[in-house]
Amino acid sequence: MAETLYPPSGKTEDKMNLRKHVSLNINVRGIGQSATLAINERCKGLEAEGQMIYNLGLGQSPFPVPTSVVNALKLYAHEKDYLPVKGLASLREAVAGFHKKKDGVEANPDFVLVGPGSKELMFLLQVVFYGEIVVPTPCWVSYVPQAEILGKQVRLIHTRFEDKWHLSADRLAEFLDWEHDVFRPRILVLNYPGNPDGLTYTAGELKDIAKVARDYEITLLSDEIYGQLHHKGEHVSVARYYPEGTILSSGLSKWCGAGGWRLGTFTFPPDLDWLMEAMASVASETYTSVSAPIQFAAVRAFRGGMDIERYLQHARRTLSALGCECQRILAEAGLRVHPPEGAFYLFLDFSPLADRLKAREIEESRSLCETLLQETGVAILPGIDFGRPPGELTARMAYINFDGAKVMAQSETIPLHEPLPEEFLATMCCKTIAATKRIAEWASRDSPSKPRT
Repeated sequence: MAETLYPPSGKTEDKMNLRKHVSLNINVRGIGQSATLAINERCKGLEAEGQMIYNLGLGQSPFPVPTSVVNALKLYAHEKDYLPVKGLASLREAVAGFHKKKDGVEANPDFVLVGPGSKELMFLLQVVFYGEIVVPTPCWVSYVPQAEILGKQVRLIHTRFEDKWHLSADRLAEFLDWEHDVFRPRILVLNYPGNPDGLTYTAGELKDIAKVARDYEITLLSDEIYGQLHHKGEHVSVARYYPEGTILSSGLSKWCGAGGWRLGTFTFPPDLDWLMEAMASVASETYTSVSAPIQFAAVRAFRGGMDIERYLQHARRTLSALGCECQRILAEAGLRVHPPEGAFYLFLDFSPLADRLKAREIEESRSLCETLLQETGVAILPGIDFGRPPGELTARMAYINFDGAKVMAQSETIPLHEPLPEEFLATMCCKTIAATKRIAEWASRDSPSKPRT
């Protein structure tokens, strides 16, 4: 007997539901909105209901776009023509110069690709690349869903707190040997300073990883979008040690505070120009090119200058001081969390408090974050959203729910060679400190509190 397409009830609602199900690409069934965007919208909804919410979920730079870059956007607002698919020539030159100066990489403007955010470029790379994607966890929330949307094979390598959530060269080599297919086409994604952990790799660690990548002919996608937010201004690119096999990803969203401008860049080595050309071909059939005024303004950002360097120094000083203070508060409450080295995240491990949490029926990261939000109004994201095992009691907090414009203005009144005074964080970042103390108090409590009304 032939299978019936529609349910025997014949109800219109049942027919429509089944039709939606069978018409949806199987690769996107069950994929929801990006976790970071979803928590931001939820927080806004709760605030609209009158609740006091501490949003530590969305990883968006709190600082304003540098004034000189904003002025450049105004100057070029009249630009209306389609630009080359690979990007404005002067912008590609500026990006190459940026990586030469900042990262010591022999970047060539001919091998720079500009896209509407590095997120879109990462997706296009997976569209054109035939092979599997290898991702150390914890990892940014969109690497794995992008691969799943495209039906790609994804291999996760779980790292440990004891290793600072780092992928070691030995662990990578062990993983590759275990697969028994030495030269299978692979992309290994590295992200540092890291989202969600706020940590970075040393030059020695990167040299060792580069050697393994070269031995196994792996393509590295080095997501260095937070590179200029290394808290000491000492970011090192793995492309120095594996230039022939590294795609260097950057953009304006984090270090320049321009997430909503949607401009990202990939810088390729000559040996991978075939990947760039394939991505450009797909780009020409999809988004065509990035907004013209934004590309012209981005030239000013990537060329830099003293004003942008001072901007970065003030941002780094604030993020370092605030991140270390939050880490101290949480560590004193019994959580395991490393002091941040870059970006604006902490990755929290609640496992030392597992018995107390279990007594409150909290045994995995989703229920941990949901209960925390309901009982304290503090929103953080569960470790499972970052590729961690479901039963692990981990979560990410983005310690940036402060007024970046006011903080920057106040910071600029304090000479850069001086540390921020004690009262600075308490005054300028009071909501972030309060949220951190709420997490600490809630996590170390023996009994649950009543949900807030």
